[in-house]
Amino acid sequence: MRIMITGAAGQLGNELISILESGKAEIGLIDGVYGNTQIIPADIDNFDISDMDSTRTFIKNAKPDIIINCAAMTNVDGCETARDVAFKVNALGVRNLAICAKEVDAKLIHISTDYVFAGNGNRPYCEWDMINPQSAYGASKALGEKYALTFSDKTFIVRTSWLYGYVGKNFVKTVRRVIKEKGSITVVNDQRGNPTNANDLAFHILKIAKTEHYGIYHCTGEGECSWFEFAQRIAEYSGYDKGVVSPCSSDEYKSPTKRPAYSSLENMALKCGVGNEMRDWQTALKEYISKVKD
Repeated sequence: MRIMITGAAGQLGNELISILESGKAEIGLIDGVYGNTQIIPADIDNFDISDMDSTRTFIKNAKPDIIINCAAMTNVDGCETARDVAFKVNALGVRNLAICAKEVDAKLIHISTDYVFAGNGNRPYCEWDMINPQSAYGASKALGEKYALTFSDKTFIVRTSWLYGYVGKNFVKTVRRVIKEKGSITVVNDQRGNPTNANDLAFHILKIAKTEHYGIYHCTGEGECSWFEFAQRIAEYSGYDKGVVSPCSSDEYKSPTKRPAYSSLENMALKCGVGNEMRDWQTALKEYISKVKD
């Protein structure tokens, strides 16, 4: 089997490669079907997914059986000020991958986000709920989903949220760094969602990818919290007093981007299909912090 991973240098791409090479995740062993997998890492150094010619050439030469698209412009505020770039990467780039995946008869797994929803509900969003993005980031990702499903009939959409992994930048590392440097941190307490361990997500992506159960999946850590509660647990598991984390409102934080107030996701398709083994977010976070370096 040949698996191509775009955005291979990012936190999710890194976890996928690590799990495929070792044959196991923190949750457990991956399926034996991946035993002889040839990994084809791809990032901006290889080709730009927003350029159709270079995308087609790379994929035609690579001849992957599965393409896992972890490449994206994820800077939410940056997407507001550079909407053309967000559109090129998060929408046109996905269209290019989908078209080229179909040309070589490869499966496409595209990673999406909770930001495709309005974020104004009071219950976790299921896969069948109507999307209604409120930001340039969310809108570009929503269009990417549409393109993937339109141009490839072997597409999996995997929506996740509040992701953290062992490489690159993420909220967990930021909170730990700020507390260490300044002794305290202030975090919004009126936005709720699901913290997701990238190792757990990668494990489930591989569970999904070996099937032909195409469609939309939600894959996040079990349970929900506010960013403030998330930061409190990060401080606690890192050996600090929870009191070093102070709450504030979104209005006080003054973000230039409208962020979802409630974007918790329900892993319904996992539960009804391949099986939901996502860990409770606090359990996964505690193990992550026990392993991560300052």
